[in-house]
Amino acid sequence: MLVATTSTSRKVHILDVRGTIIPITLLKVTHAFREMNPGETIEILIGDGDTREDLFRVLPVSFYEVIEIKEEESFCGISLKKGPGSLQGR
Repeated sequence: MLVATTSTSRKVHILDVRGTIIPITLLKVTHAFREMNPGETIEILIGDGDTREDLFRVLPVSFYEVIEIKEEESFCGISLKKGPGSLQGR
């Protein structure tokens, strides 16, 4: 599920892919990232460490800035800011 919220300074997307198999998760993350404009932030909620490792393999380092990684008991939240030279925005 992708939810977009708007604050006064920037748009924040939330993508909850907990319980989704890794290939589908990576497709959803890549699609959401393409739909974002440079400077926007996405928080990705995942359920396991393997997905986190694969996520960072799919998105080249030059495409994003890691804002925060939150390790919770049952999931991980990763906040990324889209960079100016990344996948095409809208």
